[in-house]
Amino acid sequence: MKNRIKVFRAMNDLTQEALASEVGVTRQTILAIEKGKYDPSLDLAFKIARRFEVSIEEIFTYES
Repeated sequence: MKNRIKVFRAMNDLTQEALASEVGVTRQTILAIEKGKYDPSLDLAFKIARRFEVSIEEIFTYES
């Protein structure tokens, strides 16, 4: 799954650590998601989307 978390973090001047703290995960989890090594749970994906006040589709793109 592709994502645009890094782009949204940059637009909001937010570090991986700060985002991780806000959504209740570790910085390493955010890093792994950004690099495409880990797909977040649906719950976590919605938390991230809500944090940036966008739809989940604006951040995550599914690729088969």
